[in-house]
Amino acid sequence: EVEFLESGGDTVQPGGSLTLSCAASGSVFSYYWMYWVRQAPGKGLEWVSTFRPNGGIAEYADSVKGRFTISRDNAKNTVYLQMNSLKPEDTAVYYCVKDPPPYSAVGRHWGQGTQVTVSS
Repeated sequence: EVEFLESGGDTVQPGGSLTLSCAASGSVFSYYWMYWVRQAPGKGLEWVSTFRPNGGIAEYADSVKGRFTISRDNAKNTVYLQMNSLKPEDTAVYYCVKDPPPYSAVGRHWGQGTQVTVSS
């Protein structure tokens, strides 16, 4: 079973930037489609971004398109989410997962997530 450990969350001002990291265990990481998912306070889970293993194709939710960039380093078994021009509505716990959307609840095998707070 592959496990993921998210890190890099912090409190930043609107307009700021953060880079989230997701370290994966296991040797088959490079074959997975990877997703970033977030959950804002009092709200449901929201798909943020997808990275396909073949061709390096990335997809983004409209709410983050043009501001966020997903990438992966297979040699380091790590997925990243570069977040620029952050807005208060980006405040959420961010998870990296290999499960495709939709999401009704946090999976039992998901990591702890990393908290991003955007506030002045």
